[in-house]
Amino acid sequence: MSWLRALKETARSGLSVERRRLEPAVAGRGALGLALVVGVSLALFGPAVAASSAFGAFQAAIATFQRSYRPRPTLALASGASLAVSTFLGYLTGAHLVLFLLLLAVWTFVAGLAWAVGPTAGIIASSNVAIMLVTVTLPTSVATAAGHAAMIAVGGLVQAVLIVLMPVRRWGAQRDALADALAAEADYARRLRHDPTASFDPVPLMTARSAAAVTPRQARRRPAELHGARGLAERIRPVLASLADPAVGAPAEGPQRDRVRELLGAAGEVLDACAHAIRHGEPVELPPAAVAALRTPDTGAILSGAPRRAATRLAALLGDVVETAEPRTETAAGARSRPTLLRLLPVALGRMRAELRHDSPVLRHAVRVTAVATAGYLLGTALPLGHGYWAPMASVMVMRPDFSQTYARSVARFGGTLVGVALATGIVQTAHPGTWLSAGLAVFCAFGMYLLMRTGYAASQVFVAAYVVFLLGMEGVGVTQTVRDRVLLTLLGGLLAMLSYAVYPAWETPRLRGRLADWLTADGRYAATVVAHYAEPAGPVCPDVREALLANRAARIAWQEGVARATHEPVRHRGMSRAAAGEAEDALAQCGRVAMLLEAHLPERGAPPVPEAAALAEALRRATERGAKAVRERRTPRWEELRETVEAWERGEGAPDHFLLRKGAVLLLAALDELSAVLAR
Repeated sequence: MSWLRALKETARSGLSVERRRLEPAVAGRGALGLALVVGVSLALFGPAVAASSAFGAFQAAIATFQRSYRPRPTLALASGASLAVSTFLGYLTGAHLVLFLLLLAVWTFVAGLAWAVGPTAGIIASSNVAIMLVTVTLPTSVATAAGHAAMIAVGGLVQAVLIVLMPVRRWGAQRDALADALAAEADYARRLRHDPTASFDPVPLMTARSAAAVTPRQARRRPAELHGARGLAERIRPVLASLADPAVGAPAEGPQRDRVRELLGAAGEVLDACAHAIRHGEPVELPPAAVAALRTPDTGAILSGAPRRAATRLAALLGDVVETAEPRTETAAGARSRPTLLRLLPVALGRMRAELRHDSPVLRHAVRVTAVATAGYLLGTALPLGHGYWAPMASVMVMRPDFSQTYARSVARFGGTLVGVALATGIVQTAHPGTWLSAGLAVFCAFGMYLLMRTGYAASQVFVAAYVVFLLGMEGVGVTQTVRDRVLLTLLGGLLAMLSYAVYPAWETPRLRGRLADWLTADGRYAATVVAHYAEPAGPVCPDVREALLANRAARIAWQEGVARATHEPVRHRGMSRAAAGEAEDALAQCGRVAMLLEAHLPERGAPPVPEAAALAEALRRATERGAKAVRERRTPRWEELRETVEAWERGEGAPDHFLLRKGAVLLLAALDELSAVLAR
């Protein structure tokens, strides 16, 4: 993709506004916390302290909107405390340019590395640096700086207390994640009626798995219906695929196929009903027609063999999902453990330390944002525009580890700031609002920002820019700065951010082959682990199969995220075009799908073993590991050892007396051959 087209696509993405479900109650709670902090601070301490405490409450509320399954009060407290420390240290060095630049560089570098922990940590750390650039200009002495820092922390505390006293949809994020996973299974079942080999996106299941991890405090309070349904959904997916696939299930046409379509439709309705019940915390209301379709005795008379076993297992699993989804009062046991923030600190430091390598995109982002923040602060200070912190603040807020988000947010930040600053400055210069009216306008802008935060960065930035103008205008700070000055400094910050990525990039496109190789290795390990259990049956729920499946999903999602990031990069494909990437993904997805079909019929514990499966499992493991090495070295992978095993089985030499294994081996080899054909082109 050319640079011109990349800039056009990222600009369109940054300025787009999405239709999302708004949450006025949550936005109102955040604005209420901000209003309480501003009102009390303004009445007791004056406009300067009110502005500092307002920034603390404002940032704490933003932290609670991030996609995180940790307790929201904890996020608010952590955000307020970290911003308070940043502000106090910034003020101590603010009078000495060199010391402040050194602190800014260290603080920004650590904030850049925080993206290794996750997007929530990265966003909070980056926002703290940006807001620190404003708040350090408000105090006038060390004592007042300490007071300002304390009030910033109080702002975070107030938001945390309001979340406890005024809960909105308790466990709402966890309920939505689990309901989305069940709804994705329902949609998959319906698509299988018309396309027996339809693909399934594992992202909802992975998101539900992340949401299922809780801290010890959360585990004591979690509703029972949020525990167990995800595991059942994981087990339903391969059963649905096995029931629908003509290669191992019912024939493509005839009475059996009609019965399978009926069962799939009923499964979709039951899963949708369970998803609705979990999302809203209500009793499950099952459609009578779906219940009748699943319980009819005709299934045993129409279906036979593998399809009949799959239909029986599907009915049992759906019954377990319905029972689990019913609201109950007792808490769930055996929860997946999520470490507390204090226990997470060593883990976070370890992840950040692991990124200190030359090929790490997170390290490159940290270096970029550090250089841009310091350069932007120097340029903003040197220019005769006043309040030069607008330039580095804009840079820090828009920069992300990948190209598309950085450029899209730069355009959105400039456009939103242009509109927001123009409107707010026009109101200030024409209406001349007093201190209290400016505070009220700032709270209103904060409410608008919270409300529209998920609809697009450009829309929220209109309110953010106006919020800063009104808040600083409470004591007359920055009122004399013109719209032109603020917009020019924001434009400067955005241009520095965009230029830094062009000069010191971390392109995703050249790493696609490595991600494809990782997925191929994980795919092969998953298939080999499933096949090995036919040689040594260990029951339908096998921990090693589960771990291999999770590793395969993680590798697939990493590949898909890499492809999404590489889509708008102005980089030549360097050995893998967009079309080739899509075809390779289809081939590997088919390989994983065949392994999933085999997993649906894993033998029970104590079932007769199939010794021949061990040879196929070993051939699969070795072939995919060698193939992954060939992919990394830009060679076409070969599957000779696996081909010899499959062809010997087709000739009847050592072939197992097991239809699924024989058919699965042929399908696995065909999928891998398709991958080789794609890479050879």
